[in-house]
Amino acid sequence: MLSNMNQVAVDIPHPVHTFFNKPCNIIPSPLSRSHRTRNRSAFNKNNCSAHLRSPFPDRKTVDEPSLVEEDAVSDGGQLPAFPHIRSLGNFPREELFGKVVMVRFDKMVILDGMRKNQPLPASSFSTIKYLYESGAKVILVGSWNEIINPMLHSKAHLSSESVAEFLSSMLEVEVVTVKLVCGYMLLDMGDSTTPHICLLENLFHCKGERANSSKLSKELTSGVDIVINDAFSESHKVLASTVGVASFCCAHIAGFYFDEGLCKLKKIIKPFERPYVAIIGGSSLAEKADAVHLLASICDGLVFVGSMAFQIMHALGIPVPLKLVEHGALNEAVRIVKSAILRNIPLGLPQDVWCIKENFPHEMEMVSVHSIPEGWQPVDIGPGSLEKMISLLSKCKKIMWIGPVRFSTNLLDNGGTFKLAEALGTSNTCDVTFVGNMDFDELLEKSKSFSDDNFLKSATVVWEVLKGGKLPGLMALDREYPFLINWSTAYDDPMRPLAVDVGSGNGMFLFEMAKRRKDMNFLGLEINRKLVDRCLDVTFQLGIHNVHFIAANATSTFQSIISSYPGDLVLVSIQCPNPDFNRPQYRWRMLQRSLVEAVADMLVFGGKVFLQSDIEAVAVRMKDEFMGHGKGKLAVVEHSGQWLKENPFGVASDWEKHVLERGDPMYRLLLFKLGS
Repeated sequence: MLSNMNQVAVDIPHPVHTFFNKPCNIIPSPLSRSHRTRNRSAFNKNNCSAHLRSPFPDRKTVDEPSLVEEDAVSDGGQLPAFPHIRSLGNFPREELFGKVVMVRFDKMVILDGMRKNQPLPASSFSTIKYLYESGAKVILVGSWNEIINPMLHSKAHLSSESVAEFLSSMLEVEVVTVKLVCGYMLLDMGDSTTPHICLLENLFHCKGERANSSKLSKELTSGVDIVINDAFSESHKVLASTVGVASFCCAHIAGFYFDEGLCKLKKIIKPFERPYVAIIGGSSLAEKADAVHLLASICDGLVFVGSMAFQIMHALGIPVPLKLVEHGALNEAVRIVKSAILRNIPLGLPQDVWCIKENFPHEMEMVSVHSIPEGWQPVDIGPGSLEKMISLLSKCKKIMWIGPVRFSTNLLDNGGTFKLAEALGTSNTCDVTFVGNMDFDELLEKSKSFSDDNFLKSATVVWEVLKGGKLPGLMALDREYPFLINWSTAYDDPMRPLAVDVGSGNGMFLFEMAKRRKDMNFLGLEINRKLVDRCLDVTFQLGIHNVHFIAANATSTFQSIISSYPGDLVLVSIQCPNPDFNRPQYRWRMLQRSLVEAVADMLVFGGKVFLQSDIEAVAVRMKDEFMGHGKGKLAVVEHSGQWLKENPFGVASDWEKHVLERGDPMYRLLLFKLGS
């Protein structure tokens, strides 16, 4: 035994509720709403935020939250933030017909599906089926370990051909394999009106995949119209097929399987049901300390059913055998205990455990955690612990079990933790979610109380988010503007023709236009939230009711914002976008194909597009983008010379005035939408 264990290195102010000093059968009520504050923040420019805030209560604007929100927790930390992404369910289905769509599928679907008797979630193949039935030509891309079970050194391999055969049987459609040769696989896709499903060769051994190679990303998207990410279990990785492709495709959206995983993750982080208790299994507290500390900040109780329990006991001064103490975990365990004390939440710890003798693994005894004999190893919780834990958890409305179901990696246990897991299924009023990859298959097979809705196998993804990390695969997806805009509060008459200035800056151009054209409404879309707030202040102070501003990345939100406007879109202007000549292929460019296509689709016949820049190369590029991706719907207004000499509206933006005052030229172009 460790000596002097009743004295802990870091002072703990007063006892925490555990199974050792009092029964933990009452869970404190969650923090009142007055203790829970909202810290609405948005992404910086590179992360494409959208936010609309009204500092004046009587102003005629819409008070909406950010596209990315962070909630303050009780000890001053922040809950993880999730961007509002564009998903396949919100993508116009008619736009899929005849398109080449690359689907990055989740390897867990393949690994689980190709094992016998392994049930698959309903959403596993829904993305692929939906695309095929919509007339899209589908290219499936994935990365999987070809050995079915590396732990058992199985000789069975998941070759691309065997995976294609499995997918064909699941989809009831022929899936053919193709090699990754730059562009070649896409050129042989046949008639664009005939849907196809192809499986690209396995990327598991491709170094460019894990290195997020721009060369590989460009090859993968060659000839592709839309990229769909369905690989939720790999969203914590930076991969060429999930992150790098975002720089080379016009639309990068989430599939149904990815969306389902994200919804489950959000329910874990921001539960609606209380009391909410987390059951934590496994080991490596030092590595997962930030995540456990966050759970202590948002949950109404923590129950430990793995070796982490001994680290918490160690922090509480409870004698623990030296071999069970994790090196470097004491300070982190004390921090978690202090957080539990601060919030007055219970910590569920075993009071008795089943142990096996190290040299005689089939010899098992049940002992108190206070008196684990020398040479014995805990492998499961005892009956007393099981009873207390079930009593504690019976009061819950929401439970998350994260980490292995088994107490230890030793398979010779007494099934105590499995009995606890099965007991959770007896309640009809408690929402239970299991997070992890180990043992849950066995639980799902044995129990009739749980379905796939109760399981989220992407444990690494969840731990990463709980530790405060971002998910690169999620952050690379296009953003969606998720809020309903009440145009009647933004404008006196929302049926007036609408002019939109993309990248409206300080709004001087729109303010002057709004004064001159009372018969129109004007909207500024600007990614800089501070500039938008200033413009909204000026709008209120001047009493202008035909101009409005929204903080948003127009590249990904233009269609979702403007589609809800009841009047006609008659003008779109893009003036002096900030160029990045150093790394244009990596930056989040203002003018991308998705924005051009949305503008071309939504303009009324005869509607105008005004483009200008003080840099000729930028103006040329904007013209090429609109003419190349405008679907043949746009034409240049004829005039003498390549560029317009004068501003056709007679209203100069702030930057335009600055350029002209220093004697430099502006490169202007006016396009119009052709009639039917």
